[in-house]
Amino acid sequence: MNLRDLRYLLAVAEHEHFGRAAKACGVSQPTLSVQIRKLEDLMGVTLFERSSKTAAPTEACLRLIGHARAAVTAAEAILATARNMRDPLSGRFRLGIIPTLAPYLLPLVFAPLRQALPALELEPWEDQTSALLERLRAHELDAALLATEEDGPDLVSLPLFAEPFLAALPPEHPLAARSMILETDLARDILVLADGHCLRDQTVEACGGDAGLGGPLRAASLPTLLNMVAAGYGTTLIPGLAAGAAQDAGIVLRPLSAKAGRTVRIAWRAHFPRRAAVEAVGEVIASRLKGFAEGAAAGAV
Repeated sequence: MNLRDLRYLLAVAEHEHFGRAAKACGVSQPTLSVQIRKLEDLMGVTLFERSSKTAAPTEACLRLIGHARAAVTAAEAILATARNMRDPLSGRFRLGIIPTLAPYLLPLVFAPLRQALPALELEPWEDQTSALLERLRAHELDAALLATEEDGPDLVSLPLFAEPFLAALPPEHPLAARSMILETDLARDILVLADGHCLRDQTVEACGGDAGLGGPLRAASLPTLLNMVAAGYGTTLIPGLAAGAAQDAGIVLRPLSAKAGRTVRIAWRAHFPRRAAVEAVGEVIASRLKGFAEGAAAGAV
C-alpha cells in the first residue's frame, strides 16, 4: 500500500466515477482501475460498487476512507513542513475565495501578488463559505478569503480590509433620487442571493431581517442580481468592489445611511506550517485595498 493508491481511493470516492477520478489524478482510467483493484485485493474488501456509470463507495470504503484521508494529510503535512523550512514563500499556495469577492478582487491583486511573491504559485478556488471552510479543514486549501469570521478554534484569521455595501437601484427607481439610502427602505423590493451565500445573510440583516423582504428571486450569483436590477426588477445591496460592474450595467449606486458593510479576512488552519506565506499574501492584498472603503462610499454618490 502506498500514498498514491490512497489518493486514487480518495479521488474515486469523491467523484464516484473511475474516469473522472483518473482525470483528476492525471492518469489513465485503466491505470487507476488496476491500482484500486490491487488495493481491494490487499485489503480483502470491495471498496466500490461498480456500474457502467458510477462507482459508489461501499460500507467498507466509507469506514476506511477517514484513515486514508488522515494518512494522505499527514504525508502532505510532512512535505509542507519541509518546504516551509526551505522557503515558505515559494511553491503552490491554494487560496479559496467566496464568489461575491473573487471576480472583483482577483484582477486587482493578482499582479501585485506576482510581483511581491514571484516564487509563490497562487491557485485560487472559488466557492461558498461553508465549502471553503470544509476544504480548509480537509487540507485541500492553504487559506481562504472570507467575509465572515472563522467558526472554530482550529482556524485563525486576519482582517484585510473593510468593504462597504452600496444600494444598487434601477435608474427610474423612486429611491434613485436620494443622495443616501436608508437600508430598511430597500426591503420592499430587494433582491437577494440564494441560501449559502454570506452576502445574502448580511443583506437580510442590514435591511431589518426576513420580515417584509421583497421579491421571490433568489439568485445564484451576484452578476445575476446586477442584471435583474438593471432590468428594473428590484433593488439590491452590493459589496463595494462590485461597483464598477454595476455602473457598467447602468445601475445607480448610493451610499447607505447606516454604513453597512463587511470585513474581508484571510483564514487558515491554526497549525498550518506556512503561516509566513499566508501573512505575506494578506499583506499584499491589504496594501492594495488600503483606503478602499472610504473611496467606494464617496464614488457611489
